[in-house]
Amino acid sequence: PLSQQIRQLEKELGVQLFHRNTRSVRLTSAGETFLEPVRTVLDDLDTAVRAARSAGIGEYGRVTIGFAGASSHETLPRLTRAVRAAHPGLELVMTGQTYANTALSRVADGSLDLGFVRLPVARPGVAHRVIDEEELVCALPSDHPLARRETVPLDVLAGEPFVSFPANSGSTVRDAMTEACENAGFTPRIVQEAPDSYTILALVAAGVGVTLTVTSVQHIQQNGLAYRPLAGPAVRLRAALAWRADNPSAALRAVLAVAEEALPTPARTLD
Repeated sequence: PLSQQIRQLEKELGVQLFHRNTRSVRLTSAGETFLEPVRTVLDDLDTAVRAARSAGIGEYGRVTIGFAGASSHETLPRLTRAVRAAHPGLELVMTGQTYANTALSRVADGSLDLGFVRLPVARPGVAHRVIDEEELVCALPSDHPLARRETVPLDVLAGEPFVSFPANSGSTVRDAMTEACENAGFTPRIVQEAPDSYTILALVAAGVGVTLTVTSVQHIQQNGLAYRPLAGPAVRLRAALAWRADNPSAALRAVLAVAEEALPTPARTLD
């Protein structure tokens, strides 16, 4: 009974909390002093319970996301806006200049929750879902003779100087460029390396060389810079979200659920 619980509490505290008589029960001064902090504790406990339940379903928490930069300029904002609208209590921690292979390594070792990557994803325990498909295009100085063409055959670039990402950057765009050139019969002669698409394209505009890049960076427009499609069969790259399949984070699950709608898998990549 409640009366016994109160008497037991008074015994533990060593003070009387209530004045009792046959007609009424009222708080003693000790009881009034005790009541206020108890109310605060109960309110805090209720808040903690609600916060724990919210975190358990992904309404609160932190998700770390790795992305490369310019190539994520459309997909990343679409995801972050949708997550903040659906789960304003979630904290998204962004790590830029995290190229695909590096992102996969960091997802695999747990230092990133989610990575914007490109296929193939060949890491044990790492799950992925395709969110975009794009093609390689040629970026070259606007006064280059090849800029007068509608399309650029890969083999005519054999004698050109190239600008690209560092070899050890983990960039799948550089890997795809090298493979495409080798399939056309030559190895690209890279004369300058740069850490991001903005710098690479600035160097191209300055006349340092040409490069192969992805269609998603064509929003970068500079004086002296031109983009041209490659002649022949398209060289396609698939972009994906990658995460550890065994990651227990409810916040990550919430982000992935939002991503299903914000960044759906393109129908043409399903076959």
